[in-house]
Amino acid sequence: MFTILIADDEERIRRLVSDFLRRDGYTVLQAADGGQAMELIDQRLSTIDLIILDVMMPVYDGWSVLRHIRSKNKEVPVMMLTARTEDTDEVFGFDLGADDYITKPFSPIVLSARVRAIEKRRHQRDEGIFQSGPLSINEVRREVCVDGKAIDLTPKEYELLIYFKNNQNIAASRENILNAVWGYDYFGDLRTVDTHVKKLRAKLGACGTMIETVRGFGYRFEGAKA
Repeated sequence: MFTILIADDEERIRRLVSDFLRRDGYTVLQAADGGQAMELIDQRLSTIDLIILDVMMPVYDGWSVLRHIRSKNKEVPVMMLTARTEDTDEVFGFDLGADDYITKPFSPIVLSARVRAIEKRRHQRDEGIFQSGPLSINEVRREVCVDGKAIDLTPKEYELLIYFKNNQNIAASRENILNAVWGYDYFGDLRTVDTHVKKLRAKLGACGTMIETVRGFGYRFEGAKA
């Protein structure tokens, strides 16, 4: 059972969100302020699958609760609710470890859809599946698909893709890639990396553009563009 904690000092919003989520089959816990949220998190964090936090709450605000959550668990998804619309708030929330952000007033239908998307990603992660746009990687099956079609990769091409996936958004030098994928005892030159990246991009088709060249340095895996 997927369990969700909703923390908001407005009873009307808590009741509305809870009703929609329960209708979709979720178990819902409620907290009326940041203090109650902290208590529930300390008591039941291991059983909570998603936390929905209002930013402006008494006792402790949403940012403080989010920091507390991330000090204990880096993985549980957190969605922030706020009446503020400044981009700096969203950036601040993401920097603290928020997974999603929704602005009040909001449609409960939209919020439910966001929750389902988070639940799907959680299940995929638990099953060893990485999804970025049309690209999916099932590490349990060692299967790579683009638009649902399996892609035939050599072992080294697969290892290279996994390296990029595990280091998403990080610029990696050719030397680091060579050492990580081929091993420190490999005596080939750096062109080996370029050759394999070229072949990997070709096999990934449109998804090949996710692997960006960092001129004079190496490569960076950016994933699907929003």
